[in-house]
Amino acid sequence: MKLTFATAAATAALLACAPAFAADKPEIGSWGFDEAGMDRSIPAGDDFIGFAGGAYLRNLEIPADRSNYGMFTKLRDLSQERTRTIIEGAAVSHAGKGSVGQKVGDYYASFLDEAAIEAKGITPVKAELDAVAGIGSKAAFAAALGEALRSYGPSPFLYYINQDEKAPDRYVPVFYQGGIGLPDRDYYLVDNPNYAEARDKYKAHIARMFVLSGVSAGEAAKKAAAIYDLEHKFAEVHWTVVDSRDSNKAYNKWSKVDFAAKAPGFDWNAFFAAAGLGSQSQFIVSQPSSFAGMAKIMGEADMATLRDWLAFKTLKDAAPLLPKAFVDENFAFEGTALSGTPEIQPRWKRGVDSVNSALGEAVGELYVARYFTPEAKAQADTLVRNLIAAMDARIANLAWMTPETKVKARAKLAAFKPKIGYPVKWIDYSALKIEPGDAFGNAKRAAAFEYDRNLAKLGKPIDHDEWFMTPQTVNAYANPTMNEVVFPAAILQPPFFDPNADPAVNYGAIGAVIGHEITHHFDDQGRKYDPTGKLADWWSPEDVKRFKVYTDQVVAQYGAYEPLPGAHINGELTLGENIADIAGLTVAYDAYKASLGGKPAPVLDGFTGDQRFFLGYSQIWRQKYRDAQLQQQLAADPHTPGNWRPTAVRNLDAWYPAFGAKPGQKLYLPEDQRIRIW
Repeated sequence: MKLTFATAAATAALLACAPAFAADKPEIGSWGFDEAGMDRSIPAGDDFIGFAGGAYLRNLEIPADRSNYGMFTKLRDLSQERTRTIIEGAAVSHAGKGSVGQKVGDYYASFLDEAAIEAKGITPVKAELDAVAGIGSKAAFAAALGEALRSYGPSPFLYYINQDEKAPDRYVPVFYQGGIGLPDRDYYLVDNPNYAEARDKYKAHIARMFVLSGVSAGEAAKKAAAIYDLEHKFAEVHWTVVDSRDSNKAYNKWSKVDFAAKAPGFDWNAFFAAAGLGSQSQFIVSQPSSFAGMAKIMGEADMATLRDWLAFKTLKDAAPLLPKAFVDENFAFEGTALSGTPEIQPRWKRGVDSVNSALGEAVGELYVARYFTPEAKAQADTLVRNLIAAMDARIANLAWMTPETKVKARAKLAAFKPKIGYPVKWIDYSALKIEPGDAFGNAKRAAAFEYDRNLAKLGKPIDHDEWFMTPQTVNAYANPTMNEVVFPAAILQPPFFDPNADPAVNYGAIGAVIGHEITHHFDDQGRKYDPTGKLADWWSPEDVKRFKVYTDQVVAQYGAYEPLPGAHINGELTLGENIADIAGLTVAYDAYKASLGGKPAPVLDGFTGDQRFFLGYSQIWRQKYRDAQLQQQLAADPHTPGNWRPTAVRNLDAWYPAFGAKPGQKLYLPEDQRIRIW
């Protein structure tokens, strides 16, 4: 945060009116938070992240191979190291042909064998490029896009298999817009110096990729200009990120014949047949006007431009598995130009990520056995139950919600299915063939395996036990159609969760994360799904009207923050995450107080329970960004940047007496302006 530091007198006044802090103890690692990382010369009421973590942040340097760095990335580094140990163990185990160990080990070893990759040159992708060059009709182009999807390749029309949001007992293909190579439509359309620079670098990148494949510099420049113009047209018809996240707007059921009628100019039958969707009768189209626009654009485009676009995208998808010149060029654009990252990650890190992408649950099963104890799972289960109980109590006592809707909301909460640590059943990889020394082929076969695994869901019962993250992923998610919250094993570690830490810190850290995911089911979009996971109008008009008063306040509060000069947080884009931050922290605080059983919290080394709770929360969001990455996040990411997320504390009454925040300070809000949405 760029907030003003306080004078020494103001600091003294803060500490005089706040509960006393110990000044003679350098750190309290045993309690689960970093006292040495605090900077108590910064008034908490002006800059809470600076107060809670200013010393740590001053000394924090973003690693050269990162676009940002903080507690999440630090924990991801640990998970990556642990996963590397597991994978390398498999690589030297000489496991039998067809075993999970053989597949994990050979996949990783093949990715790391740069000499073999270099020797093959562009040969692995040549057959695909030759096929693209041979496309002679719009029907053949449509079929090529459908075929590309089988390895999650390029297409303006992308999809995934999901529950039908209005009939969540069945699977349906959900289509969404694609086709552009810059992070968001705004990069093409908005008059912004940073975006203009990215556009120029993107055109140069396209040309350099063609030159590396053997095209002359002059011809490559012409191709790049035409490809960029095509994507600019796509961007003009793309939906904004704000419209795209609206569950009601994004639910549009089309039959197969609807595509030709509503989005003419593209051979949908050829596309669906090649994608394995020829017998599918119903689809969900998230951005229908975008589909209509892009179909028209491609119908009017010349074949040479369409072929060049597909050739470039094919090269780009293959680049991480091609010789070093392609790897470096791809990173120079994606990593440095777009995100500001100076250096590419070491090959082993990229190899770990690639194995996790291809055989994630195979690795995850080994990860859990080694690094996630039954005791940690039991404590996490208890925390989740306590957070759900706290959320139930808050709903029961809401002043603004009608009694009828409260009953339904509590029923939805009662139907929650928390998933903690790891799946109860694992993906069977027996049909996936992994060959030693074939990095490109292994990646293609792994993608096709995953595509076929998902395609096979159509027409089958919903698998309520499926996970959409691996256990070694440092993250969590809420799934509205499953009415579930999911917490992989890797996030259930310090600094988020420590079985030996002070409960106040655990509730402030992982408790707020758990509360965040629970309350996602009641954010501006999650609240639209009923207890069965169905997208339905189950609130009264009065409830909707009152709720919007609060959500408008959230939009305004976060929209006032300016992480970069002239670049504010998009309050509408980040609304769901910000609601979940405020509500999740509130629910976590309630759960912490309930856990005390009516007894006062102990004072530990001068820190009250409330202080430790809020410090535990703020310290998990200590994070730094490179400007280019921050610019990209502000444009397209629904999350508020991490170093601004501790501002949620200003909406909780308990934070004010805990740290002596007072009128006139930057984070101070009068009681009637504090958002109490849940």
